Amino acid sequence: MTVPTLMQNYQRKSYVVQLHKVYNEFQQAALQLMTDKNALNLSEAGLNSDDAAGNFVKTYFKIVKDCGTDAAMCFPEKDNYKKISGDKVTFWYGKRHFVLASGASIATYYNARSGLIMEIWVDTNGAKGPNIIGRDMFVMFLYNNGVLDDLNSQNDADDNVTGYANVPLSKELREEKFNRYCMAGSGVNIHGCFGKLLNDNWEMTY
Repeated sequence: MTVPTLMQNYQRKSYVVQLHKVYNEFQQAALQLMTDKNALNLSEAGLNSDDAAGNFVKTYFKIVKDCGTDAAMCFPEKDNYKKISGDKVTFWYGKRHFVLASGASIATYYNARSGLIMEIWVDTNGAKGPNIIGRDMFVMFLYNNGVLDDLNSQNDADDNVTGYANVPLSKELREEKFNRYCMAGSGVNIHGCFGKLLNDNWEMTY
């Protein structure tokens, strides 16, 4: 195995380790919030707005920087992000932005619909490159029951939403989203990569 290949493998593993850490922290924080509020789900626990999502992070995470609504203070410029295909990311939905003590940058977006509560955008190494969706940048989806998974929408061949799956998602649906949106799709489709890691036991096999 060549030195560049070894370096590439090391970098990919480090991205996954960092994402897994953020994933575990969010999983634990969601359960703790429901416990603290004696609630059956996250909306009942008060996770019902962008401000509430931001306060949730500030309460349960070690934060070294709170950038509020200004993404540029915590993340590279949006135009610096691209997909594995090389397409540029063309939108940004983060509403509250933070840098965690681990060095990861996260953004939250309250998006309550069909079981979903919040999107969590994670740049595992903050301002450093390569700023590629599916390498060091991922979007996780937090559901009302406290489960973190990929996006649960079901789409037809024309990409129209036909329904919403229960979470945890099936391996088949995660794989479909990976091929359709992570490895392909336009710059507005940045999901599908996280579910692939869940399917492959936190190994970056792509």
